[in-house]
Amino acid sequence: MCRNLKHKRMFVNRIKGRLASRFNVAVAEVEFQELWQRVGLAVVSVSNDRRVLEALFEKVIQEAERHDGQLLRCEVAYQ
Repeated sequence: MCRNLKHKRMFVNRIKGRLASRFNVAVAEVEFQELWQRVGLAVVSVSNDRRVLEALFEKVIQEAERHDGQLLRCEVAYQ
């Protein structure tokens, strides 16, 4: 668990880097930048095959759940 904003930044940078390098996705912190207790991340990828994206995001979610803390909400949207 994070104890302050500095610790949160280290945690966020670590998980963003891991997700981006492991799954070739773009990751950005989009919510709660000034709260040390919460993180809101957006993960984006592009494909012409929805099944590929579904499998990819399932793996991304599993990886995110493995880190310290709790995954409170997850939303997936396809355009």
